Amino acid sequence: MIQLIVSILLYFVIFFGIAFILNMLLRRTWLMSFIYPFIVIMIIDNISTWSYFTNTGEAMATLSSEVTSLAVMDIVILGSGFIGTIVSGWVIKFLRKSGYQMF
Repeated sequence: MIQLIVSILLYFVIFFGIAFILNMLLRRTWLMSFIYPFIVIMIIDNISTWSYFTNTGEAMATLSSEVTSLAVMDIVILGSGFIGTIVSGWVIKFLRKSGYQMF
């Protein structure tokens, strides 16, 4: 149970930080929220990314079987990372409205 709580916090904080830095550098508020599903795919699949271009059918079949075999706790942990990217977008928007021009 402690590992679950630590994992949820870790994913939230890591992806919040990555999205915040990406938003500061590229000035694209929701970019990380759009990229996050591709990052999740790279985390959960056991095949190379190049296989999606060379052997698309088999790669998609493998991906669908991997997604359906995820446990509820895995989904919660990965979902907390996505929530971290969304909260980062809200924070950046708030900072921009408050007058911080570097964000």
